[in-house]
Parts: sequence; structure tokens; C-alpha cells
Amino acid sequence: MKLINIGFGNLISAERLIAVVSPDSAPIKRMVQENRERGMLIDATYGRKTASIFIMDSGHVVLSALPPERFGGKADPDTKEEREN
Repeated sequence: MKLINIGFGNLISAERLIAVVSPDSAPIKRMVQENRERGMLIDATYGRKTASIFIMDSGHVVLSALPPERFGGKADPDTKEEREN
């Protein structure tokens, strides 16, 4: 199991991660608010400004103070794992 450090000692499972997005757009802000109301939001910012949002396969949304660029950058669709599947 591969874990991703999302800052301040918090880790998430890379296998359960669907997307890493920036919190700037209105649809993302609505998604965060809806998940907060449903109790599916995990705030790992420790009071700092949200810089990236992780969307998990369980429906949870995780907030992080680290920028999205810190988590791998561009996706490469031609990776070895995807070719094997």
C-alpha cells in the first residue's frame, strides 16, 4: 500500500485517491460545502489556507494546505502499471 503525505503528518492511501484538485473554482467550493454538510469532509489544513483538495473513492473529500504540484504533477497515461492492466 502506497501512502501520500498530505502535510503535517497526515497520510492518505494512493490506491483510494481519485483526484487532486485546486480549491479555486465554484464547483469545487460547492462540493466541499456539500461534503461538509454530509459529514464526509476531512480537514487536514490545521487552520491554514486550503491549497489542494483530494477526492477519494469512498466519497470523502480531504483538504490539505500543501499545493497540488507537490503530489506528482502531470498524470502520464502511458505508465507501466496501466499498460499491464
